[in-house]
Parts: sequence; structure tokens; C-alpha cells
Amino acid sequence: MSNPLLDTDQLPRFKDIRPEHVEPAIDALLAENRDLLDKALASGGPYTYDSLVRPLEEANDRLSKAWSPVGHLNSVMNNDSLRAAYNACLPKLSAYATEVGQNEALFHAYQALRDSDDYVGLSTAQQRSIDNALRDFRLAGVDLAPEKKERYRQIASRLSELSSKFSENVLDATNAWKTVLPDAGRLTGLPQSSLDMLRQSAEQEGEQGYLLNLDFPCYFAVLAYADDRELRRELYEAFGTRASEQGPHAGQWDNAPLMEEILALRHEKAQLLGFASYAELSLATKMADSTDEVIAFLDNLAARAKPQADGELEELRQFARAELGMDDLQPWDVTYVSEKLRQARYQLSQEDLRPYFPANRVIDGLFQVVERLYGVTILERTSEVETWHPDVQFFEIRDGSNELRGQFYTDLYARQKKRGGAWMDECRVRRTTTSGIQTPVAYLTCNFTPPVGGKPALLTHGEVETLFHEFGHGLHHMLTRIDCAPVSGINGVPWDAVELPSQFMENWCWEREALDLFAAHYDTGERIPEPLYQRMRDAKNFQSAMQMVRQLEFSLFDFRLHAEYDPNAGGRIAEILDDVRAQVSVLPPPAWHRFPNSFGHIFAGGYAAGYYSYKWAEVLSADAYSRFEEEGVFSETAGRDFLTNILEKGGSEDLMELFVAFRGRKPSIDALLRHAGLAA
Repeated sequence: MSNPLLDTDQLPRFKDIRPEHVEPAIDALLAENRDLLDKALASGGPYTYDSLVRPLEEANDRLSKAWSPVGHLNSVMNNDSLRAAYNACLPKLSAYATEVGQNEALFHAYQALRDSDDYVGLSTAQQRSIDNALRDFRLAGVDLAPEKKERYRQIASRLSELSSKFSENVLDATNAWKTVLPDAGRLTGLPQSSLDMLRQSAEQEGEQGYLLNLDFPCYFAVLAYADDRELRRELYEAFGTRASEQGPHAGQWDNAPLMEEILALRHEKAQLLGFASYAELSLATKMADSTDEVIAFLDNLAARAKPQADGELEELRQFARAELGMDDLQPWDVTYVSEKLRQARYQLSQEDLRPYFPANRVIDGLFQVVERLYGVTILERTSEVETWHPDVQFFEIRDGSNELRGQFYTDLYARQKKRGGAWMDECRVRRTTTSGIQTPVAYLTCNFTPPVGGKPALLTHGEVETLFHEFGHGLHHMLTRIDCAPVSGINGVPWDAVELPSQFMENWCWEREALDLFAAHYDTGERIPEPLYQRMRDAKNFQSAMQMVRQLEFSLFDFRLHAEYDPNAGGRIAEILDDVRAQVSVLPPPAWHRFPNSFGHIFAGGYAAGYYSYKWAEVLSADAYSRFEEEGVFSETAGRDFLTNILEKGGSEDLMELFVAFRGRKPSIDALLRHAGLAA
């Protein structure tokens, strides 16, 4: 097998994959898939699940397993030649997806299967995958007139290119900004761990002194701890103007024209399909019933959080004035002053907890928490597995009967040429094959502070929460019992519920019983002392209302941007953002700030007209966790019920019915408000 991407029967051969393999592999698989589709439809029916759906699922799975490592490497080991190969395939994949979605013969074959006696005998998961497919045919324009179908195809292809270009611009703009300080004079206030990290970054680039860049560990360290106010402003401006016409690289990777075109094309696509707006189209696959319901949900939370957030900001201003001699609190001061206020009020800095969270112990503790909740065992596997970077580890999950349930890669540390943020992605999905069950495999990617100076990587508590969050997504993908790929794991789950298992997992980062499994000082092995733990708990809702309104700003901006789009007026990006900020923001950024230009979630990810999902799913996750608060944080009964009703079911059944089966009732907003320290 000369092309490693065509060797899809085993885990990806990362060491062998080269950019020149990408296009030939995708071309070959697309040709095979088209041929198979023609053969499947040639008989004219009657169609059965085994004669129609299974062969197509098999073909799509093979294509997915070839493309998955390409997309992943493009995110974590980006280079020009790989980027070119990746981009060359995007229009081909888009064209194929649209071609299948608009294939009327295939649509009628699925409809005939749906109407046949065979359908009644299928499993719930199989039935749901057929129902979802029929919905998706319509959302791909199968009913459109020929000229409108062609326009849909053009839009889909162009949107694929634009999203990729948006991501590239953000990555390039992030990587472009760096500065070397010859000594630590301007870095007064930074903890030693951060200074060591910046010195190590300089050494790795062959420089003397301290290298500052826009990777999040560096950016956050300066914003939170640097006494040099001008340095904080410098990084704040560089970070907040990335990929825009403002800031140090003004105009070089400007995403503004891409954003306008993306919004225009999304709106046109929605109208082609008979929807009033892209927001309305987005809800066709979500739990929320209408755009009005989403806006009302967000407005309700805003009304509850804004008064408290205003109070928190005023408190911050008074503290800055009285204790730091700062009369004009600016956005680049907020993280710094907040950290000082937290220390003054709770005698707690984020750095106080870092020594108790060495990365290797946190990983081990995360596994212990999961083992206690769901009766599984997680072990590292080092042989016969290829990875893309020395930092990467590979693990397996087995259940009580030693059945292999899932496998996953971890890539935890920030580095150049790696996309920022944290995410879980599918490497392969659970499904039935001719040789048995295909094991689901996940990628878990983060951008934590790397190990420095011979010490283990020490995480902040926020990074610990991020790790638990992404692993929650991973568990949803890997612990599924559904063998039908379109509704296996996270597939087929409404997007506004997909954050339920991830946000749910974060709760164990706050429980003493869970923390005692892994939180231990990297040097002494000492557990978190009780007074320090109590201060951490007391500080849990520090500025929670300010954090809430920030998320609501993102959610309302995203949703209104897509719900209110008017082709005659254009995107009105700045205007809508200003309007949303007038409603919810407590300290709006300066006029030159360009947050939307790097908002990859909505312009390059799956959250367009769906960023509200974080808050929507948080209602579900907080209420789900409240059962553990009632029964015990390691309640075997509650853990088993969450496993069997939520994690194992994937997208095979109605999410609200699954939630009710777990919780005994529909979700209530009260637990979210309580957890966030807001009055119910």
C-alpha cells in the first residue's frame, strides 16, 4: 500500500503521510464512492437497509478515515505544502457531498425504504439515521430546480474555501507577532513559571532573553500578571486585532471581506432552501424550536446576569482606584486587576494552585474519575502506534468485561504552527463492519503551557477544567453503543446539546473527593491543603456574572448576525456587535478592537448561529449534575444512568427524551443559575 491514506483498516500512519499523498488518495476514494453509488442505485429497488444504506455508510467511512488525519495535521502541524494539499481537496469534497445530497434517485430510494415494511423491523438507530438522511437531503436542496441546485453547489464549495481561509488567516496572524525582550525588566509581576516558559521559548528560537508571542499561555500570563501596563496593552492590541485592518499587522491577513462573503452566502443558501434566515436554517437540526425561543432564552439570562455584572465591574473599578492608583480601568487592565482582587479577597492566585496540577497526574486523575463513574479502565499504549509529535500520547478505554470501547490521542501543549484553542475531533467512528465493531478513536487537542526547565507541565485550574471538558466530548464519542455511524457517538446529536457531556465533566474539577484522586504538589506530593481548597471553592463564582455576560455577548452577536442579515445592508458586523454590547457588555473594548475577525467558532467552525449552544447545553449539564449533588458525586447509580441514557445512546434517540429518562423530568434552569451564583 504505497499511499498511507488509503490504508484505512488501521490507525493513521502519521509518520508516512506526506502532502503529496493527499490529493491522489481523495481523488481515488471519491471515484470509488461515485462508482459504488451508481451500482447501488442501478437495481432500481426494492431497497433494504443492507443493500442501500450499509454500502454507502462503508464508503463514506473510508473517505472519512482518509481525510481525518489530513484535517487534523493541518490544524496541529500546519505547513505550506500540507495547507495547499488540504485546500485543493476542499472543493472536491464539497462537490461530492452536495452531489450526494442532491441525488434525487438516492433520495427516492431512501424514501422508499422509509415507507417499506423493512423499515419497521430496523433498530431505533437505523430508523433515526434514515429519518435524518431524508431531512438532510432536503437541507442539501434535493427538491430545488436545476439552476438553484447548481447555485447551491457553488455556495457550498465557496463557503468551504472561505472557512478554511479564515482559519489560515487567524493562524498566520497569530504566528506573525512576536517580540524578544533582552531581560525581565518589563516582565515584573510574572510568576517564575511564566518567566521560565518565555525564556524557553526564546531558546527554542535561538534567541537570548524572553520571547513573547500570542500563544494563549503567554498572552494570558502577560494580561494577568505583568505590572507593565503598556506591555499589557501591546499584547491586548496585537491579540484583539488579529486578521484585521487594525493593529501591528494591519491589513495583512484581513478577514473582514471573508466574513461579509460568508454571511451573504449563508443567507442566500438559507433562502434557496425556503428559510427566512441562516439562523432559521441552523435550527432545523437543533433542539431549539425557533429563533424567537433562542433570543428569549439569551435575553432572559442577560436580564438576570447584567445587574450583577455591573456590580462586579464597579467593585473592580473601586479596587483599581483604591489599591492600584488606577483611575481609568481599561480592557487590558481587567484580567490583571481581577487577579489582584482575587488575591486580596480570597488570598488565592491562579498560580497558587498550579503546583498541585502536574499534567501527568491530572491526566491520571481524570481517568480515575471516569473509571469510578462509568466502570471503565484507561491505559496508555506505546507500541505499534504512530504519532505526529513527541508530545502526543495514545490511550485505550476498556470496560468491566475488558471489551475495547475506545482509543484516543492527546496533544496537550501550545506550539507554533498549531491552531489555538482546545477541541475533540473524530479519527474514526463506531460502526458495524464485516469484521466486527469498528473501535471509535478520538483526537483530544489543547494548548496548555508546556513543560519547562525539567519540571513537569503544571496546569492552571482553568486548564484542568478545559481538559475535563474536552474529555467529556471524547467520552460521548467513544463510549457510544450505537453501531450505526450517522447516529453513533456525537453524530446526529443536536448541536445545542452536544456540549452537555463536556460541560458536565467540568463539575468534578471542583469536588474535594475527585481532586484528592489527582491534585498533589509536584514536589512534595501533598494534597491541596483544606484552607486553600476552601478559598478555591469560595472564589468559584468570582466575577461569574461578568463571565456570563461575555458568553451571552458572543451568543447574541452570532445569532443576531445570522438572524437579521439583510442583503441590501450587508453583514452590519460592527453595528450588531455594538448593539449587543450596549445590551450586555459591562466594559466594551476600544473601537479598534476586532474580535469578530478571529471568531473561528462561527466563521470557520460548526457554531454558526449556534454559539448559544454553550449556554443552552449548560442548562442541561448543570441540571444533570444536580442529580449527583443529591446522590453523591460518585454515585454508581447516577453514573450508570448517565452512561446508558446519554453517552451510550449518541444521536440515536430524541435528546429531550433521553434527558428525561436520566433525570426523571425535563431540565430546569435553576441549577445553572445556582452554579453561576445568580439568583434563581
